[in-house]
Amino acid sequence: MKNAFIFRSLIVLSVSALLLSCTKNDYGNSSRATGWKYNSKDGGFQVNTNYKDQETGPGLIFIEGGTFTMGRVQDDVMHDWNNTPTQQHVQSFYMDETEVTNIMYLEYLDWLKGVYPPTEPKYKNIYNGALPDTLVWRNRLGFNEMMTNNYLRHPAYANYPVVGVNWIQAVEFSNWRTNRVNERILEEEDVIKKNAPFEDVSAESTFDTETYLNAPSQTYGGNDEAIRGGRASEKYERSNDSTGLYIQRKDGLLLPKYRLPTEAEWEYAALALVEVRSYNIYRGRKKYPWNGKYTRSGARRTRGDQLANFKQGDGDYGGIAGWSDDGADITAPVKSYDPNDFGLYDMAGNVAEWVADIYRPIVDDEYNDFNYYRGNVYTKNAINADGTVKIVTTDSIIYDTLSNGKIVARVLPGGILQTPVDENETYLRTNFTDSDNRNFRDGDKSSSRYYEGYMDENMPNRRMYNAPIHEVGPSEEDSTKLDRRYDETSTRTTIVDDDVRVYKGGSWKDRAYWLDPAQRRFFPQDMATDYIGFRNAMSRVGTKAKNKKTPRHKKPTN
Repeated sequence: MKNAFIFRSLIVLSVSALLLSCTKNDYGNSSRATGWKYNSKDGGFQVNTNYKDQETGPGLIFIEGGTFTMGRVQDDVMHDWNNTPTQQHVQSFYMDETEVTNIMYLEYLDWLKGVYPPTEPKYKNIYNGALPDTLVWRNRLGFNEMMTNNYLRHPAYANYPVVGVNWIQAVEFSNWRTNRVNERILEEEDVIKKNAPFEDVSAESTFDTETYLNAPSQTYGGNDEAIRGGRASEKYERSNDSTGLYIQRKDGLLLPKYRLPTEAEWEYAALALVEVRSYNIYRGRKKYPWNGKYTRSGARRTRGDQLANFKQGDGDYGGIAGWSDDGADITAPVKSYDPNDFGLYDMAGNVAEWVADIYRPIVDDEYNDFNYYRGNVYTKNAINADGTVKIVTTDSIIYDTLSNGKIVARVLPGGILQTPVDENETYLRTNFTDSDNRNFRDGDKSSSRYYEGYMDENMPNRRMYNAPIHEVGPSEEDSTKLDRRYDETSTRTTIVDDDVRVYKGGSWKDRAYWLDPAQRRFFPQDMATDYIGFRNAMSRVGTKAKNKKTPRHKKPTN
């Protein structure tokens, strides 16, 4: 008995040591190229040999990538012909567990208001441009003023998904979230000064992740006390690092960007086909994020309960009051319904969601079937004459004037100014030749209907898509006011252009048909509604899976 106990103990210790060894890097403590030791105090190559895995950012769920059929799984009753099935592969990534809520967005607004006071004229458009459009709730023949006045800010709606946010505002929120999360990481790791995110932040002194990685001394407006005020030098500082303690990309500490998911990522995550996976095949196809072909639960304890928040029929947004009601007439608090098999809530119903892609009817899988995304506009850091990156200041904030006249900030002080890539990056390349790839392989020569006129600024109407052009500019009578000129042309043939974005998933205003994750619709990127919200995604660096694969079946032990 004693020998058996000792043997079992040794087995446990061996397995534990094996598991621990699996979490470390596999390139050892010395170079297989030169034999030199890594991180030697005498010099040589300095590298993070203790990196284990990407940290899961706040609010995110890990989604292991794989292959799936993207596109229609039921009859195309709308006859749109815009979701033809294609086989796609998506890399592993992270997705928000829930839609971005009112309280999450209010935190963003509060930060903007504190750092860029809207009472100061030069900052007014920063805060105002980020405000959701609460007037989306109004209806000419509806009594909805209660939502107009309360939905965004009243605590009763704090945990409801934010709406009235256009695609551009969703992108700017994502950028802000990235910076705040990485700023928190640096503070917790004692790299930057304690409480620097609160005590040392102003319009002239902010933290931007890309600025910190490219020009760290310019972070917080060049406030060295805030930038290097932590005490983690022994943990991170390299003996041959003349810059002092600046965390670099090679340290693996800072997270990738929060961003909008691509359409392929969103559909893959919504389907959660792991539920019907058997070895290396899927057992059938799913119509909804849950298994089965009905919108009501068939489980004994919850039989008859609705599985999502959607419009059930004319004048029926929730059902008859009582047990069969879906619990919501407009949006519902996040997590009101069971998650899918990836652990994601409300991937069908509640609110539809913006994704990153430009809308086109066809998904061009003949050109690419890996991480498919239409909308790439490649840029690079703008460079000053002295070779340093060009940091945006309070006097050079970048704004966009939208087609509806709303002004939004696109690059805030402390960020790096971006410029389109040019021949320095594209010369003799085969994988891309232009900065703007939104129209790539879009049906004809150089992706334009009138190729020669397309590049002529004096012929703006000769475009591939004959969509409306709403002009907004300074008034001729008063240059301090905007003159909005609505396109009244009667010959327009489409509303599709390079500024319309895909949105996915059904909402509280949609019938069950739109709950199918394959369904796709589009909306102008600078407009908002009371039924479109969003959630963030984040790319994964490193391995496809978080855990080492194990055999599905093991031999029985005697």
